[in-house]
Amino acid sequence: MTVDFLITGGSGFVGSRVAATAHRQPGVRVRHLSRRTPPPGAEPGASVHGDLADPLSLRGTCAGADVLVHCATRVGGDAETVEAVNELGTRALVEEAVRAGVPRIVYLSTAAVYGRGPFRGVRPGEVPIAPASATSRTRAAAERHVLDAGGLVLRPHLVYGEGDRWVVPGLVWLLGELSATLTGCEALQSMIDVDTLGRAVVAAALSPTHDGGVHHVNHPEPVGASDLLGAAGELLGEPGGGAAVDVATALDRAAGKPLALHHLGMLTVDHWFVDDAFWKDLDCSPGEGFAAGFRRAAPWYRSFLRGRKAS
Repeated sequence: MTVDFLITGGSGFVGSRVAATAHRQPGVRVRHLSRRTPPPGAEPGASVHGDLADPLSLRGTCAGADVLVHCATRVGGDAETVEAVNELGTRALVEEAVRAGVPRIVYLSTAAVYGRGPFRGVRPGEVPIAPASATSRTRAAAERHVLDAGGLVLRPHLVYGEGDRWVVPGLVWLLGELSATLTGCEALQSMIDVDTLGRAVVAAALSPTHDGGVHHVNHPEPVGASDLLGAAGELLGEPGGGAAVDVATALDRAAGKPLALHHLGMLTVDHWFVDDAFWKDLDCSPGEGFAAGFRRAAPWYRSFLRGRKAS
């Protein structure tokens, strides 16, 4: 029996891993929701035209699908566009899935819907939704549409690996801005490498034990700030010639720089989310953890950072 996946965001950082994993599954047929015209030579039926920013274009897109895996998200931009894609687009897409009788809806969300923390050992449902940005607010609203339709919401926190242009590169940038490394950072962060996340999303979409509701999707072991600083330092060398500053000094230097303050939050505020039940019955391993995942991705990070420096 063939399972028909319709995937949104299949060309993105995480969505591309979801799509690649789904393609490797025996008995799974993959179609992509895309606002672009399929390129010449593309496999017939592999792409379904639809634009989340244009709800009318979504009519008929879910016909024949057994699973809708919604990975598309608008990050940044003006508030109206973010709302149109993330909230209103998701609402229209879910309504179309329900109309088409799609039995399973999976939405890749984010733990950022909880807000700024601190969070230590938090399980789903233990703290309220309190998003602090337009992107997170609209993703929280998108979650509600999915949950109201009986769908499954997956909330990773920090995602790293090949293609990550935000988490590890952001820490490298921060150390460069501070011209120093940091001392006294003890925060714990939930993290998952992007390839494991792609496998986990597909496994959850196919799992008979994961129906509707919310799950945190991270490696079970949180990552300490010292390990994150070590990774960033390995890519950057010794910032400031090996100089070190404490957290208070770093916060003072970052004053008035929202991006620097955001990345300092990775090192100074706990964002540790727990969900043993997610992995327990899933036919998917959470992977080896940050140290091994970073080693595999380090060559890509070095190449990316060199390219960014040259541009």
